[in-house]
Amino acid sequence: MNTGQAAPGYEPRGAAGGRPEAAGDPDAACEPDAACEAAAAGEAEAASAIGAAAVITGAEPTTCRAREVLQRVGDKWSVLAIDLLGQGTMRFTELHRAIDGITARMLTVTLRGLERDGIVTRTIHPVIPPRVEYALTPMGRTLLNTIGQLVSWTDSHLPEIEAARAAYDARHPA
Repeated sequence: MNTGQAAPGYEPRGAAGGRPEAAGDPDAACEPDAACEAAAAGEAEAASAIGAAAVITGAEPTTCRAREVLQRVGDKWSVLAIDLLGQGTMRFTELHRAIDGITARMLTVTLRGLERDGIVTRTIHPVIPPRVEYALTPMGRTLLNTIGQLVSWTDSHLPEIEAARAAYDARHPA
């Protein structure tokens, strides 16, 4: 059964930010170091030093931060929420009904993360009971083509994926 989670210890190529000591430790892989913190603070000298370090190690200076954002927008619930919000403003309950299998708590966490990253806006209307609506920001709308392609690809290849899963499961019984 596929839970949507990677196997323990798995990290995509380059996920450890080019630091060999972090490759086997997922917690250490994105631990902020002095160079990363200095770059985030916008210190030009430190950023220059990080750029030089990136050339030596082959890592990008923003690897940790970029991975954080990719984890957010690449999460299955985020992809589905962004795709739905691409159709227009929606209330929490509409999103909850439209995303099969998501709990109210997970939808709340997902929307808060997307709001924090500037991808979604949350508007509270001062009525009783309060009405809360979510919409994509202009930056969030720039994700629609990419996410739309991913959703379309998934829909068009679903029969092939199901056949591949069945064949794999037949070769590797649980």
